[in-house]
Amino acid sequence: MEQLLDVVRALNDDGVTIVVVEQSVNVALAIAETAFFMEKGEVRFRGPTSDLLERDDVLRSVFLGGAAADASQRRRPEGAATGATTAPRLEIEGLSKSFARNCAVDRVSLRVGEGEIVGLIGPNGAGKTTVFELISGLQTPDEGRVLLDGRDITPLSPHRRALLGLRHSFQDSRLFGSLTVEDVLKVALDQTMASRDPVAAALGFPEVRRAENRLQHQVDELIGVLGLDAYREKFVSELSTGTRRIVDLACQSVGAPRVILFDEPSSGIAQREAEALGPMLEQIRDDTGASLLVIDHDMAVLASICDRMVALNLGAKVADGVVGEVLEDPAVIASYLGGSRSAIERSAIKRSGGVIEGHDPDPSRAT
Repeated sequence: MEQLLDVVRALNDDGVTIVVVEQSVNVALAIAETAFFMEKGEVRFRGPTSDLLERDDVLRSVFLGGAAADASQRRRPEGAATGATTAPRLEIEGLSKSFARNCAVDRVSLRVGEGEIVGLIGPNGAGKTTVFELISGLQTPDEGRVLLDGRDITPLSPHRRALLGLRHSFQDSRLFGSLTVEDVLKVALDQTMASRDPVAAALGFPEVRRAENRLQHQVDELIGVLGLDAYREKFVSELSTGTRRIVDLACQSVGAPRVILFDEPSSGIAQREAEALGPMLEQIRDDTGASLLVIDHDMAVLASICDRMVALNLGAKVADGVVGEVLEDPAVIASYLGGSRSAIERSAIKRSGGVIEGHDPDPSRAT
């Protein structure tokens, strides 16, 4: 990150005007002279970045405050699950992962109860997506283990974990772009087929036809429930980001999932679509009985649906509990707004003599 910031400064020194879109307040303050701070399409602040740093009320309300208020007013439905009272559907114990001696995940432990929705939050680079990859088997942990319904699945491959009911929805929906919406849903439902004998299928045996008719009925039902009738014959590559996300949600919800990992489901979709996302995730939980672990930067969406939240910063867990308490935790606020020394240093905002502290090409000037 420090190297990239140096490149941006060098371009600016050459006379290039630069507009930067950046979620990290620390990074923006490190390189920008003027700031426009937006929320839901409206400019909440405009002026020198040094003035923005003093506007804790604006930063906190946009990142955390509004969501915390929503969470305090949210009434839990009668009989809703909580991690303290339900058996753990998913549990991770002491997961650690380093890349080139850089610790991305540092002894993280968490649990998700039966039918529970848990939000995993933290600033960019906190280690959230790496935790998901460790859970789903895309990465191998250096330490720790992953348990699904009490069974240690750490040695299992990703596809074996998927067969046991662990689903992973990626930030960038990974669907078959050359297939139609109807065919993509059929592929997702293929695992539910009672008859999978290719010879029987080629000969058109009655049980195969019945299984295919049941699959077609399931696809028709999904398309109707999700309002995808107009897109049935469209190629996935032709869909908008929001519609692709709905198709992805449908694919994750079939086949009796036990746990679904959602990595930033609101990423890249319009505000109106994002507001409809929360009820859709709750509907998936209610219809499938699955437990959900959700990463998202839209705190309002998370606060509206989550039973609990777990916060990460710099690879380590800093808070775990009910939504309101986590969002008001000083360590969580500091991780987002840069109040902690480690967050400031990592975002390269603290400078000495025009040189980022701890990163000076001239050893004689190191601070």
